[in-house]
Amino acid sequence: MSELAAAEHGHDHYDPEANKLGFWLFLFTELLLFGTMFIAFAMYQDMYKIEFIEGTHHQNIILGTVNTIVLLTSSLTMALAIQALRRGLKTLSIAYMAFTIVCSAGFCVIKFIEWSAKYHKGIFLLNENMDTLPKGEQVYYGLYFTMTGFHAFHVLVGALLIIWVMVAVAKGKVHAKRLSFIDNVGLFWHLVDLVWIFLFPLFYLIR
Repeated sequence: MSELAAAEHGHDHYDPEANKLGFWLFLFTELLLFGTMFIAFAMYQDMYKIEFIEGTHHQNIILGTVNTIVLLTSSLTMALAIQALRRGLKTLSIAYMAFTIVCSAGFCVIKFIEWSAKYHKGIFLLNENMDTLPKGEQVYYGLYFTMTGFHAFHVLVGALLIIWVMVAVAKGKVHAKRLSFIDNVGLFWHLVDLVWIFLFPLFYLIR
């Protein structure tokens, strides 16, 4: 994304390959972060099999499924936005990105509804009611709120980046011959979707 900042300050050193390589390295660190959490989940799940299954039974599969569909749709519209801009269809590209933003907002609203329901049941981090649960369920919910919380934060960051891209496209700073910025943001968004594809079965489907 550095080429966009350079262009805004009048320094045009556009090197898409260097930008792409740097962003792939960043994505690799993100994979390490979430990969570590997935490994921790697998280890604790092996220790507390019954408690983890019990925790899964208290998840709202319908809302989790809807959120999965919402994120997969957003990944599609983001890809379509990139392809539209590649063909020089600026307005269509912005429209697809706007729809992606709507999807990200919908995901966050649904996730807030889920968290609120658990909060009202006394199931939330630092809540004294958590101490009454079996140790394994405490670990399960601790991982649930940590991992889905980190993921939701990445959804918000991704949405802000897409808004930034929309502004840049509208101003003509990102266009058919200068795609690395939108490509990089698209990669980040696809990573966010990919992480959820793993989170969904772990917390909602394992019975």
